[in-house]
Order: sequence, then structure tokens, then C-alpha cells
Amino acid sequence: MKKSQAEIIREYGPFPGINDVHGVTFDGRHVWFASGDKLNALDPASGETVRSIDVVAHAGTAFDGQHLFQIAEDRIQKIDPKTGRVLATIPAPGNGGDSGLAWAEGTLWVGEYRGRKIHQVDPDTGKILRTIESNRVVTGVTWVDGELWHGVWEGDEGEVRRVDPQTGNTLETLEMPLGLGVSGLESDGAGQFFCGGGSSGKVRAVRRPG
Repeated sequence: MKKSQAEIIREYGPFPGINDVHGVTFDGRHVWFASGDKLNALDPASGETVRSIDVVAHAGTAFDGQHLFQIAEDRIQKIDPKTGRVLATIPAPGNGGDSGLAWAEGTLWVGEYRGRKIHQVDPDTGKILRTIESNRVVTGVTWVDGELWHGVWEGDEGEVRRVDPQTGNTLETLEMPLGLGVSGLESDGAGQFFCGGGSSGKVRAVRRPG
């Protein structure tokens, strides 16, 4: 397994009126992050939040190219980012113990925090298609270039780790500086990850290896 120190490129926040950053996703232009009772759009160039949607937003966030998906307690909401309307709701696989959320291959990938699992889920029905076991707690989840990465936050330790999508074995670990956990996780599709910083109220850009 390859281990290295995470290289933090930039920190965003803390943001006015926002105490916690949960899920994180990227729509190609804005970084969306969940803050409990809102989804917020951050311009990564300026570092400013440009708008927010009033919606329950406790955990992971994802974007399928058209819609936002947001975990709210024991369900996953499909949201129109233009209007902020919730269009549909499906059950979340972890029954409220859900964490990260990602979109890949036409399906949702849902982290189950204490269960140390990642579930592939049908976005229309919530049916679990398959489950990958991890050996650490799972926070954020993201796919990039066929690689599956997930965030870890245990005590003072935060990591971003790449796992084998077939076996769940850890292939690579980026260790965050002590005290910096990872809540949400999303790739920008290129050279960096956006990491939610939980109760720090920050979003951090971390260099993606390779």
C-alpha cells in the first residue's frame, strides 16, 4: 500500500452562519457542500459562496450532471439545482448511518460510516446492487478515472484513501495533517479533491496523486 502526506492546495471558509461542512460535490463550476439545513454553492476560484438551497443536508452530496442528490437522515433526496425543489426521495441503505455519496456509472455510491461499507445503489429505487467492505470508517466517497476513493475521519486522524472497487482492499492513502478530518469528498475530475472539514466549517482542496 502506498502512503503519502496529503498536500493541501487551498482552504475555503469558514463561511458566515455555517458551523459544519458535511457532504461535498462538484458540478463542473461550483463546489456544493451540505451544512445541515442548506446546500451551498462555492465558487472555487473566488472562495465565495454564491447561493444556497434550503434543504435538509446532513451527510453526503452528489451530482449526476443534472441533479443534486443529498442524504437527509435515512433517505436520499433528488434535487433540481435550478429551483431547489426535491423531485424524488429513495431510502438510504444505512438507515440513517449513511455518510458519503457519489455518482458513477449511472448509480449512486453511498458510504456507511460505522458499518465501514460502500453500497452501490439504484438511484430510482434505492435497491442495493452491491456492497464493498472497507477496514476504516467511511465518510465521503468519490469516483475519478475508474478509481474509488473514500474519506476517513477517526478521532484526530483524517485520510483520503483509494480502495479496490472489487475487494475493498486499500491501495493508497493520503494522510491529512493531525486534527484535520475528512467529512465529504469529491474529485474535480482532474488534479484535486475537495474535502469537507466537518466542524471546522471549511472545505479543503487536496492534490490528487499522479
